[in-house]
Amino acid sequence: MEAKPFSLAQHNTFGVAAKTPLFVEATSSIALQEILKDPRFKDALILGGGSNVLFLNDLSRPVIKIAISGIKIIEENEDFAIVSAGAGVVWHDLVMWCIANNLGGIENLSLIPGLVGAAPIQNIGAYGVELSDVFHNAIGIGRENGDSRIFFLEDCEFGYRDSIFKNELKDSYVITTLRLSLTKKNHRLNIDYGAISQTLKEMGVHSPTIDDIAKAVIRIRSNKLPNPEILGNAGSFFKNPIVPNTKTKALQKLYPEIPTYPIEANYSKIAAGWLIEQAGFKGVPYGNVGMHKKQALVLVNYGNATGSELWEHAQRVIDGVQQQFGIALEPEVNLIN
Repeated sequence: MEAKPFSLAQHNTFGVAAKTPLFVEATSSIALQEILKDPRFKDALILGGGSNVLFLNDLSRPVIKIAISGIKIIEENEDFAIVSAGAGVVWHDLVMWCIANNLGGIENLSLIPGLVGAAPIQNIGAYGVELSDVFHNAIGIGRENGDSRIFFLEDCEFGYRDSIFKNELKDSYVITTLRLSLTKKNHRLNIDYGAISQTLKEMGVHSPTIDDIAKAVIRIRSNKLPNPEILGNAGSFFKNPIVPNTKTKALQKLYPEIPTYPIEANYSKIAAGWLIEQAGFKGVPYGNVGMHKKQALVLVNYGNATGSELWEHAQRVIDGVQQQFGIALEPEVNLIN
């Protein structure tokens, strides 16, 4: 355990060199329970892979890094398997393990950065699939009393990039284990969202397997998303806004090519990246920061940007989109003071 200021530059994908006064890794649920008993960690920040956070400045509180490993099948029948994974497992490693074992349901979520423990908090999703589609349950440790609780689907209040862990139970529990219900056969393939079907054609695949879909998603993401080890970023910085269909129809009259996706009877999702590009921010650097040249939804650190510099530009983008389209963008990334 570090007793002096500890740099988090290697523990967030933006590469922001924020410091914490105290840092410790929890490699098991029991270790986590012991750490939480330590009064020095009463108000600690719980950190996973650092792929969905922006440190706005140095922290005044300690950091507990979740490093609980392990993937295994804990229950199965002819059609389904329940896979259990530790919160410290790299999410993409879990996806690849499942595909190697012919377990379907999360192939569309390939190459999403971050660790398993953050998946239910954010209800991660991509290309027409969300974690809630395959969620079985999760185990969390209570920060106040160290109790262990199982969270079932109905407990989590999943929404679009949202869950009870971001709202009512924010900072109340630390996820230690995630369990997913995945198919062993007759996989339900999702290839109609985004560029998956076109990419499969380019790959010469006509009867795709879950492995083919994963490869297609990896190709798509690799082509348009920067590698955080080369260019600091946290993936998609903003949520795709959900707006009433009356607003969508009004925008379609002005911009017939605007990408929209109906999600409910009266609402549609609009591609935030398209809005940002039309507002003139795609690929335009502002000092050490900017929106990526291949994917306008990705805020990038071109140099040694501070968290405040990155957030200042995010606000600049929010203002620009609001002014042009009358739509308020919301960050998908968690802002940490």
